[in-house]
This record gives sequence, structure tokens and C-alpha cells, in this order.
Amino acid sequence: MTNGSASGPILIAGSASLAMCLFLSPRFIKTLRRREFGQHIREELGGSHKAKAGTPTMGGIIIFAAIIVPYLALSRRDWPSLGVFFVALACALLGFADDYTKIVRKRSLGLRARSKLIVTVLISIGLWLIATRLANIGSSVPLRFVNASVNFGPFFPVFIYLVVAGTTTGVNLADGLDGLAAGCTAITLLAYIGITYAASGEHGLTLIAACLVGSCVGFLWFNSFPASIFMGDTGSLGLGGGIAALAVMSRTEFLLILLGGIFVIEVMSVVIQVFSFQTFRKRVFLMAPIHHHFELKAWSETKILLRFWIVAVACGAIGFVIYQQSVRGW
Repeated sequence: MTNGSASGPILIAGSASLAMCLFLSPRFIKTLRRREFGQHIREELGGSHKAKAGTPTMGGIIIFAAIIVPYLALSRRDWPSLGVFFVALACALLGFADDYTKIVRKRSLGLRARSKLIVTVLISIGLWLIATRLANIGSSVPLRFVNASVNFGPFFPVFIYLVVAGTTTGVNLADGLDGLAAGCTAITLLAYIGITYAASGEHGLTLIAACLVGSCVGFLWFNSFPASIFMGDTGSLGLGGGIAALAVMSRTEFLLILLGGIFVIEVMSVVIQVFSFQTFRKRVFLMAPIHHHFELKAWSETKILLRFWIVAVACGAIGFVIYQQSVRGW
């Protein structure tokens, strides 16, 4: 399939996902409000966050409804894109179970960590099987930053688990301010549209990436400050799983550290905070993840959001250039 013949379905798929999000969200928000499916806020979060208590959550349902239909209607169902689709959907279902548990128990804690770990391991094994047995992806992962690769051999499933767990955690942690996770995810996925379309020619992956971007942008219309709905774990885990699977299928697992740089920063801020407090009984940040640190420094949500988006754009652009250079040869 040439680039010209492939661009039509990709553009239609992304536009359809965006339009479905815009069309379905208002009625879905009303339904959630009527059923009182609202967000429960952590006790340590005060100020403006307390006012957000009760805001409808589980917006990830709309995000994935807007992904499923265009993808199934327009894709050729090749194994690389199916792998991304199945992983994203499985992670979204895990997030839905977590969201529903929070709503039923009326608290900010959902499923047990052990249950999430087991399901994430199973999802990672499924991604490994699809990638290696059906999509013919080997266990050797290019570094991209230099002309070298790492062969994980029998430890490749463990590596895939780390990619899936790390990415879903990063997107989930970023989902703490209105529009932050959806915007940064859309930016990262835009980089993957470029990588899979212009650089590698994997147009099945481009189509699923376009669906993910379209749904994120459509959701942002209602999730931007002040948010009318939150994506919840249904959205954050599902989108994180989609990014992780795209990284595995496009063999950019190491480059994802840069492409998803904002999510790495969020995760590392929590790691640093926990390590510092456990070891030295001192906190590096006023609060972790790091976007809450800036909130406590009196930055407005809009200021934090725009600056994090700028960082995400820079990371995505640099990552795309590095990928192109690696494909052409260092």
C-alpha cells in the first residue's frame, strides 16, 4: 500500500474518532451525573481539587467507544495493529474495573495492587505472544539513540511488562489536572503517527494511532479546564497500554523514554519523592507527582498544563527526528 492510498482511511479514522467523542460525550456526561458516577478526591488534595469532587468520571468509556468503531470499520486487522488494539482495550477494561470499584465503595482507592499486577502481567504476556509469534518481532530491541541494539532473549516478556507497566503508570499519574493526560497522550501519539506512517510504512499502526489521537482530542473538548468529565483509570490505563503496545510493535521501546518524556518525569518524581522520604525523611518536592508540586507553588492549572504540553511537544519532536535518523543509519 502506498502512502497516498493509505492516507485516506487514516485521516477518516482519526476524524471519525474525534467526531464520535464530540457527539457522544454530552449525553454520556448527563447520564453519569444522573447516576452520580463522580470522582472521589484524595484527602491530601485540597483547594481547587476539592471543588472537583463529584465530577463525572470513567470518560475512558467514550474514548474507547470512539476508537473501537473506526478501527474495526477501516483497518485491515493486521497483527501489529490488532496487538495495539487488544492491549489498549484490555488495559481499559482493567481501568474500568478499578473505576467501578471506586464508585461502588465511594473512595479514591479501587482494585488491590496485587490484582492490577496480575492482570498487567497477563496483558504483557499476550502482547509478547502477538508480537513474537504473529507479528514476527524479534527480541532484539534497537536503542535508536545510537546504532546498537539489546537482545533480551528469554527476558523479552519481562521487558515488555516493564514497558506496559511503566507507560500505564505514567499516563495514570499525569491524569491529575484537567486536560494534562489527554493532551500529553495526544502529542505522544502524534509522534507515533509520524513514526509509523512517514518512517516505517506500518499503516495499520498509523490507523490505530490516528484513532487514539482523534479520541483524545475530542475528549479534550470536555476535559479541558474546568473539566466536565474525567477519563478515569478506564482512559489513562487504556491509553497508556496503547502507547506501550505501539512502542513494542514499532520497536521504539527505548525511544519511548523520550517520546513519552512527560510521563517519565511524572513517574520519576514519585520515585524520587518516595526514595528521599524513606531514606532521608526529607521530601524533594512539595508533593508528587510533580504537577502537584507546581500547584503548591501557586502555579495555575492552565500555566502548568501549557508548559507540560510544551515539554511533551519538544520530547515528541526530538524523538521523531532521532527515529528518522536511526532508520536512515547513523
